[in-house]
Amino acid sequence: MSTKPNTTGSADTAPEELAKAPAKDPRDLPDVSGLIVGVLGGTGPQGKGLAYRLAKAGQKVIIGSRAAGRARAAAGELGHGVEGADNAECAQRSDIVIVAVPWDGHGKALEALREELTGKLVVDCVNPLGFDKKGAYALEPAEGSAAQQAAALLPESRVTAAFHHLSAVLLQDPDIDEIDTDVMVLGEERADVEIVQALAGRIPGMRGIYAGRLRGAHQVESLVANLISVNRRYKAHAGLRVTDV
Repeated sequence: MSTKPNTTGSADTAPEELAKAPAKDPRDLPDVSGLIVGVLGGTGPQGKGLAYRLAKAGQKVIIGSRAAGRARAAAGELGHGVEGADNAECAQRSDIVIVAVPWDGHGKALEALREELTGKLVVDCVNPLGFDKKGAYALEPAEGSAAQQAAALLPESRVTAAFHHLSAVLLQDPDIDEIDTDVMVLGEERADVEIVQALAGRIPGMRGIYAGRLRGAHQVESLVANLISVNRRYKAHAGLRVTDV
């Protein structure tokens, strides 16, 4: 019997057999319907809109706020079984935690929740933007992006980036049944990215699209400034569609 080590990653698959194995279809995504989703900053427009859409799609959602009473009041407005809690409880009880806090409080909020977010799948959707008389413009954090700042502050969490290009107005409109947009998802671990893609796909009309590793998050976050310009010029609520995928 050969004692040569197997370097294929499998105990019983030879390299030539591995080469013949069909590639996994990137559209095959996991079932995430049983996961609890927490939304930090869930009383703000984007967080509240995401919580509403996910809960309406059947996801169990908890929205977090610095004040538990404020979170519970917002949850009551949303219905669909949404619960409210302070940020720490929201993070502790959730399997996936969406970060939708204002950029100016982003670092401080995550640093305070480092313990509660340990081991959690964190989805950062914060856009570092500035505004002046010429309109919106992108800021560049020292770490490169909001998502990379989150990864630096949460070394024991699994940080991804997604949900940047969504209109809070459309998300919160109960008369709109489908959100016609794609969600670009970035992360270091493909399995984590696929979970977030699947979560996006729970919302009717929406798709989650793999868009690379976390180092590319700055471009994705910055594009929001361009979308704001589009929306102001055309009086619209523009999103994005990735073609030929």
